[in-house]
Amino acid sequence: MLDRLDLLIIGECVADIVRLPGAADQVHPGGSPANVAYGLARLGRSATLLTQLGPDDDGRLIRDHLVTAGVEVRTDGATAPTPSAAVTLDGAGRAAYTFAITWTLDPVSLDRAPHHVHTGSIAAVMEPGNATVLGAVESLRAGATVSYDPNVRPELMGDHDAAVRKVERCVALSDVVKASDEDLEWLYPGHEPAHVAERWRATGPAVVLVTRGDDGALAVFPGGHVTVDALPTDVVDTVGAGDAFMSGTLHALASRGLLGAGGRERLRSLDRDTMTDVLRHAAASAAVTVARAGANPPDEAELEQALTRF
Repeated sequence: MLDRLDLLIIGECVADIVRLPGAADQVHPGGSPANVAYGLARLGRSATLLTQLGPDDDGRLIRDHLVTAGVEVRTDGATAPTPSAAVTLDGAGRAAYTFAITWTLDPVSLDRAPHHVHTGSIAAVMEPGNATVLGAVESLRAGATVSYDPNVRPELMGDHDAAVRKVERCVALSDVVKASDEDLEWLYPGHEPAHVAERWRATGPAVVLVTRGDDGALAVFPGGHVTVDALPTDVVDTVGAGDAFMSGTLHALASRGLLGAGGRERLRSLDRDTMTDVLRHAAASAAVTVARAGANPPDEAELEQALTRF
């Protein structure tokens, strides 16, 4: 039997070109799945990222960034340019994106079976690479729990109805799903986020989390609904906030033995106190990230310090 790796993240890396009024462009390593892998490694977790990186300066920057944190980077050998996104920030630090991205991921053999698989964002919907992502999730989920974050990018989602079907397929394959209220508004205009989360949970996941910006976060789980407030924070920018929320969630779940094939049933018997504590870890991780520039999630000591503010 293969030795098990801890957390496998499948998805894109993106060079975020941050543009501020009156300042020179700054390039930051990004991409939602890559940010989640980086956040997990910062929290002391063993994280492997299966991705694509071009043989260019952006690709080298992102690889060095990930490896320095402890992420094991696996690629399919593609030679296309590293994807990029121009990130324009408004006066409140809110990010808007313009993308130059291709996603053609080919299957890659793993030498170890994962304990948990996370995917989402562009990687799960953009053709043709999304077929490889879904094939990997479907083949690995018998021995691993699965998490998913749609991280909707309207410019890259294609036809709306087709995108909704793709997202819902990923939701049904997952044990833990996280989405923002903005994601849900694009997917299901005019629908109450909590009601969408309930519908999603009925299709397969044990837990559906909804982030609501300054209004905190909501968890829908077998025990009902729980919410936590957002930590008061001086926001520098919101780049990577949702990804830090996701890595904080997975870190907290892993700490409680709730990931892995053996954790699947335990996720379905979560009590309210445990679910609330997981949400607090996630919200605290996001709060640290928005208080500084770029997708810069906390390490374990910074997360523990932030948790004292609840």
